[in-house]
Amino acid sequence: MKSIALHIDGTAEPAVEMDRLGDEIAALSAHLAAATGHLLELIREFDARGGWANGFRSCAHWLAWRVGLNLGAAREHVRVARALGSLSLLADALARGELSYSKVRALTRVATPETEEQLLAVGRAGTACHVERIVRGWRRVDRIAEAREAARRHKGRALHVYEDEDGMVVVRGRLTPEAGAVLRQALAAAREALYQQAHGTDAGAIPGDVSSETSPAQQQADALALLAETALHHAIDPGTSGERYQVVVHVDADVLADPEAPGQSVLEGGTHVPAETSRRLACDASRVVMRHEPDGRVVEIGARTRTIPPAIRRALHHRDHGCRFPGCGLPFGQGHHIRHWAQGGPTTLSNLAMLCRRHHRAVHEEGYQVDRQPNGELRFRRPDGRFLPDVPLPPEVPGDPIAALRARNEAAGLHLHARTSCPSWLGEPLDVGWAIDVLHPRALQVLTIGE
Repeated sequence: MKSIALHIDGTAEPAVEMDRLGDEIAALSAHLAAATGHLLELIREFDARGGWANGFRSCAHWLAWRVGLNLGAAREHVRVARALGSLSLLADALARGELSYSKVRALTRVATPETEEQLLAVGRAGTACHVERIVRGWRRVDRIAEAREAARRHKGRALHVYEDEDGMVVVRGRLTPEAGAVLRQALAAAREALYQQAHGTDAGAIPGDVSSETSPAQQQADALALLAETALHHAIDPGTSGERYQVVVHVDADVLADPEAPGQSVLEGGTHVPAETSRRLACDASRVVMRHEPDGRVVEIGARTRTIPPAIRRALHHRDHGCRFPGCGLPFGQGHHIRHWAQGGPTTLSNLAMLCRRHHRAVHEEGYQVDRQPNGELRFRRPDGRFLPDVPLPPEVPGDPIAALRARNEAAGLHLHARTSCPSWLGEPLDVGWAIDVLHPRALQVLTIGE
């Protein structure tokens, strides 16, 4: 049996050197926290001023593209930045390096201007683990209180329909917020339908009950009657999704080929839409070709055809895996003809690119341009002609970024050291239930708090 001898290195660094190294780590962490506070302040201003709205879907998508953050982390940065806009105490503590980003990120999930002072004390007193546990308990109290309020509202829902003395039917009720939102949307759609019917361009159309003399309350009553009639007519069947969401556009062939050409570009109800909107819709939609005489009479109607056949669409999804606009990557979208089919562009993979609805609109109606290079790569340009790369150029980094970070913080009047972000916790066990009872303003409404 072999024995193994342990050899102690006599040249190992003494404990004091390890303490110095630990202090250096703690001090640099405080500098990073302060820099993160400044970063979030810049993100908040950039977001509020819409600096990302140059083709990107959100500030988080811009951050993912420009900075290289994971999209989830980018969304969290934007969330925290927005929250700190109304939480000055937490924002200042982070900017001074007194709290880590991890603590602030957790606290902003529950903090309000009324409670941030108590929660700031939690952040200063405990570790990030303690803060997370307190926040989980805090959110549970919020969820229990919200659940009780939601249950109370749900129980209070009611609808009363009865005849008044003069024979008029009175409707009075209370709906849950989500049911009320559906009703509001349905009434708005019904009012619009009645308005279009009453003001239609078809001289033979039968006018509806809505007119310029009706009051908003009367329009609501007419809209509710239309909803009831429509529901009975369709046997309470909303229909297939394809028919419910079908949009019909009438556009002249010359307009499709050249948006500057004269001609019509209108929705089914007669509402004019820009030619580029029709071109976008026609990029990936079924079409019916109708030929007219000069007097407007239809002389020929072709069969309905799909712009992009199913086989090519499957290949397009397999190749592009989502929206190809820089920084997007949404996993579903629409087929875009790089050279429009109305201008002779073929419906082939080489002439197609997948774009989400937002960026399909950007290319057609907002001045963005896309073309395919000889090597098969797509090239996007902003409305001003500047190149929009898939991956932006990396920023210039100073030769000694740590020294630059320290210098910036010192110039801002911050004197950070190893104890700046050290919590006051002395090692005692954390009693989450007691802490929530003391701190949370709703704690008395909840009988028990579990871990």
